[in-house]
Amino acid sequence: MLRPEQMSKVSVTGAKRFMDDVIETTHEQNLLDVSDYDGTWEGFSHGTPVEGAEEASDKLVTVRSLESILDVDGDDAGPTRIVTDEALEAELAEVRAEVNELNDRRDELRDELRSVQEDIDAVEPFADLGIDLDLLSGYDTLQVAVGEGDREDVERSLVDADSVDAFEIHEGDDVFAVFAYPADGAGEDALDEALVGTDFSTYEVPESESSPEEYVGELRHRKQQLESRLATVDDELEEVKLDAAGFLLAAEEQLSIEVQKTEAPLAFATTENAFVAEGWIPTERYTQFASALRDDVGQHVEVEEIERASFKSDGQEATREQVPSGTGGEPTAADGGADEPEARADGGAEQGSAARRAKPDGGSVVTRNDDPPVVQDNPGAVKPFEVLVNAVSRPKYSEFDPSVFVFLTFPVFFGFMIGDLAYGILYTAIGYFLYTRFEDRPAFKSMGGITLFAGGFTMLFGILYGEFLGLHVLGEVIWGGHPPMEKGLSPAGIYWAIGWLVVSIFVGIVHLNIGWILDFFEVAEHHDIKHAVLESGSWLLMMNGLWVWIFSLHYGDAKPAFLFTLFDGTGAAPESSQQYMQAMFELGFNGFPAVVGIAGLVAFAVGFVFLAIADLAEVVEFLNVLVNVLSYARIGAVLLAKAGMALAVNLLVFGAYQHDGEIHFLTSYGPEYVVNEYGAGAIMFGGLFHGGAALFLVGIVVLILGHALVLTLGITSAGLQAVRLEYVEFFGKFYEGGGREYEPFGYDRQYTTED
Repeated sequence: MLRPEQMSKVSVTGAKRFMDDVIETTHEQNLLDVSDYDGTWEGFSHGTPVEGAEEASDKLVTVRSLESILDVDGDDAGPTRIVTDEALEAELAEVRAEVNELNDRRDELRDELRSVQEDIDAVEPFADLGIDLDLLSGYDTLQVAVGEGDREDVERSLVDADSVDAFEIHEGDDVFAVFAYPADGAGEDALDEALVGTDFSTYEVPESESSPEEYVGELRHRKQQLESRLATVDDELEEVKLDAAGFLLAAEEQLSIEVQKTEAPLAFATTENAFVAEGWIPTERYTQFASALRDDVGQHVEVEEIERASFKSDGQEATREQVPSGTGGEPTAADGGADEPEARADGGAEQGSAARRAKPDGGSVVTRNDDPPVVQDNPGAVKPFEVLVNAVSRPKYSEFDPSVFVFLTFPVFFGFMIGDLAYGILYTAIGYFLYTRFEDRPAFKSMGGITLFAGGFTMLFGILYGEFLGLHVLGEVIWGGHPPMEKGLSPAGIYWAIGWLVVSIFVGIVHLNIGWILDFFEVAEHHDIKHAVLESGSWLLMMNGLWVWIFSLHYGDAKPAFLFTLFDGTGAAPESSQQYMQAMFELGFNGFPAVVGIAGLVAFAVGFVFLAIADLAEVVEFLNVLVNVLSYARIGAVLLAKAGMALAVNLLVFGAYQHDGEIHFLTSYGPEYVVNEYGAGAIMFGGLFHGGAALFLVGIVVLILGHALVLTLGITSAGLQAVRLEYVEFFGKFYEGGGREYEPFGYDRQYTTED
């Protein structure tokens, strides 16, 4: 659970004439994450694609292009089908011809429609002007310009221009036309020269003898015709899509499989007669893989487990155990199980084994010495939380997978901060929807699983707080008006608020201890105990030592008094909530003795020295042991902020009053009752629901929108703050990430079948 599945490096060596059979069986098993040959070993070269690879790739490109044109997706698949080469060839050509013809027609119509729309946009300003188009051009001595801009600026420029003798301006709503007589000797551009530098943008005059209104009408009619024809073509393409979508998806899958198989030799190391293929496979699946090759190919190939990735340290980041030939329970050519004489005659197994023996570093890997891929090994309940871990980066093979810790802490953090039964029910419903409706989209399904757990803990804490939409009615029904926990917004419950902030600090200390302990074990495995003590133990000593001192009586007068009275059960809380505070916080703790505090300071000093020895540059960050823990106070802060928002919404809608330091909403009676019982001074706000019919309707809107806002901000604040604590504070202590995803050579069929 904390470690990924163990992986083994496997080698498959044989004669080239059996390579196609090996590829077929390996692809069918879908187990081997193939390692690429790096081209560095003498006598070996990259393999070449199998015959037909280029043709299959071209067809695959064609199929994907047709899918893009038709907007085909997985929902259009229909039942699985067998796709033969003959059917693929004939049906693909037919679909391609039909789709290309319709798509060409659609492109032509779209281009023409775009051109007509541009003409409409160009003519509409002239319709606003109200002058026939033939009157705006074609003069020998009169120059015309039509456009929009600052008329006064244009008029001033024309008056000052020596190249214009006279002019007249005709104005519409948004545009105006300038008619000008050029001066004697002025050129054909006299008007344009006069308008240079003015706030005036000209329009090109369309060539038409009709009025602008008629021309625009003609263009709009033409546009309607084109849109109708385009809709017809779209309908025809939709019909083709309905008929061909299943075939195209199946063809894409079949061709993808063919391309995988035909291009597989590119990752192999080959000679004239032999090949070597290597890759990673889960160790527990090695026997299955070797048995399948033996059953399908016979004794013409040699299968070896040549390395087994280990979690234990020998000074490297990811260590490897050399595995004797034949390990895994299957006979190979090396231990007499394969048809060794034939393999040698073909030059296969002998050359592969010789290549491995020729390694200067003594290793047995022919392909590149790559790190093992990571298959996260978590139980079903933890699986959805892998998406939060992998959002940072997939764990390295050599480090702990923190998914289980995120599973144990993130929903609790979230639920504690929101803590409302109604909100929890809504979050759970959202999670159920995502989890059940997105079976084919793992990321959405995982987010649904996370939301289910977060919603569950929100409901649990909501019951303990006795809250439903921020109202205390649940506490009245279940707990007789005194739930075991409060959020601490009322004056009588202020110590609850302080208590939750301090509890958040305790949670941070525990959480960070786990992170640095995990780091301690990782450093011990990758290096030794000495490095672990200096690098990780230093932080553990510093953090725990500092916080033991903070909660000790050493210089106690200089520290906040609530650190020592909150948990001692002496009645520091207000009398009205004292018995319930004691139920939660009566631990008999009133501070560590001064001598323990001094010991904590000594531990902090020792940790500081260890840190300086390990890495002097990190000494400047020694205050992280204080800052990182204080960062967890955001848990209590968000709790109070969300509770305060819900309180504000309910206060506006229902109204509330104070009595004996407690806040009560006016859900069962109106302000008159409170005035009679406790006086007008007890009323905090009368509430929209008690202000008449019109305000009652406003109150309904405020109630719905207000709680919808709190629900949404619960995700963006509580959710993000909980994620931040995981990523920044917790992961930062031991987690680096950067692992490689396990990508076995094979294909999970969805749209095709071989039966």
